[in-house]
Amino acid sequence: MGEKMALHDVEHCDACQVHKDVVSAVNARMPEEDELYDLAELFKVFGDSTRIRILFVLFESEMCVCDLAEALQMTQSAISHQLRILKQAKLVNNRREGKTVIYSLADGHVRTIIAQGREHIEE
Repeated sequence: MGEKMALHDVEHCDACQVHKDVVSAVNARMPEEDELYDLAELFKVFGDSTRIRILFVLFESEMCVCDLAEALQMTQSAISHQLRILKQAKLVNNRREGKTVIYSLADGHVRTIIAQGREHIEE
């Protein structure tokens, strides 16, 4: 029933007429399926508020796991788990300074993605 209701909520054409030139032009520029899959996987990483909170902290300063856990009032184990996911997605980097491992944003793209997301939801 929910699916039928959704169809009525979306504006659609009264008559179906395919505009083949437009469809062909769009399909010619469509990325490969594996690239689309990778992009969807990247956006899944942003789908967790804890990971977003970690990224916001790292916008302000590089930090070790201990400091991140304190700043976010979470366990080091929970922070480490989320950092592992962020690192696999190439959103954060780390470096060792003696016995301490310092985490930072991987690059400026991460800040841009979050900034654009915030701009979108604030419209």
